[in-house]
Amino acid sequence: MFRLKLLRLAEARLRAPALPSRPDPGHVAMLKQGAAAWNAWRRALPGVTPNLAHVDFRTSSADLRGANLIGANLYKAFLQTDLSGADLRLAFLRQANLPSISLRGADLTRSSLYMARLKRTDLTGATLIGADLRGALLEGTKLTRADISGATIYGVSVWDVKTDGLRQTNLVITPPQQPSITVDSLEVAQFTYLLLRNKSLRDVIDTISQKGVLILGRFTPERKAVLDAIRDTLRVLGFVPMMFDFERPKQRDFTETIKTLAGLSRFIIADITNPKSSPLELQATMPDYMIPFVPIIQEDEEPFSMFLDLKQKYGAWVLDVLEYDSAQGLVEVFEPAIVAPALQMAEALLKKKTEQIRKRHVKDYSRLPGQGS
Repeated sequence: MFRLKLLRLAEARLRAPALPSRPDPGHVAMLKQGAAAWNAWRRALPGVTPNLAHVDFRTSSADLRGANLIGANLYKAFLQTDLSGADLRLAFLRQANLPSISLRGADLTRSSLYMARLKRTDLTGATLIGADLRGALLEGTKLTRADISGATIYGVSVWDVKTDGLRQTNLVITPPQQPSITVDSLEVAQFTYLLLRNKSLRDVIDTISQKGVLILGRFTPERKAVLDAIRDTLRVLGFVPMMFDFERPKQRDFTETIKTLAGLSRFIIADITNPKSSPLELQATMPDYMIPFVPIIQEDEEPFSMFLDLKQKYGAWVLDVLEYDSAQGLVEVFEPAIVAPALQMAEALLKKKTEQIRKRHVKDYSRLPGQGS
């Protein structure tokens, strides 16, 4: 029965939060006595809903660890005290300010944190299942091993949040009055909502996936001239060139970066002339993406030793190496030698990706010659 009452109260607050009054002086005085006295008072008067709206605890030294704040009205409260392990189920924390405080292990199940400021708040191991986080500010917030499953996060602002071990399934990214759309990640939530609401962003992504061309190579002076010529020619032809320099310092996310760019590309052009860097740059794209790969090389040069292995393994989407004598010579045959075969291969790969799986049956072999009557 108590659980049903909590559920109904949470739903009512999510639909139309009541305007809270000023704090009850008696309730504030009781809270300042600390968690032990406060919890005893709550047990003695379980029917009383604590009214702590607008309470300012910036100067209070009360120990509120483990405090029973179930259903408490903390509208626009400014809490700067330790609330580790506190029970804040169904608490009304609308527009509350909770900067840099500890809510480690606290239970905020179905609490209302609408427009709350959680800047550098420590919510490690906290439970926020079904919480209303619409418009909340999460900046530097620690959500390590917390659980926000089923939370409503429409309009949430997420910056530099610590999410190691965070449970975040079924996050609702739409307002209560609209059909529910859920995702399983705060980062994906923000991106998905942008896609749904921003036609320009959708158009940009569609343009990149249809017209994007990743250009790989080395930015040495002689090679950079060739890459610039390729980029300029692609622009003239209506493509969106993206250049990647092999010689830039390798970082931990190098492979992820090149894979991200490859996934946005219609085809890839790589100048493999005299590569001093490891062939791993090419291995980051060839094995994982069925994307037309156009290798080019300065005449009188030879591909690196591992290129033959890559070509043999992934030749279905790797064109033959195209030799060129100069940037100008390459540009003059750019469409027939690079663009046309790359797009033709892209169409062939698309058909291959969508073809039906062929099946066999043991009955097909039951009456083969030599198998008896």
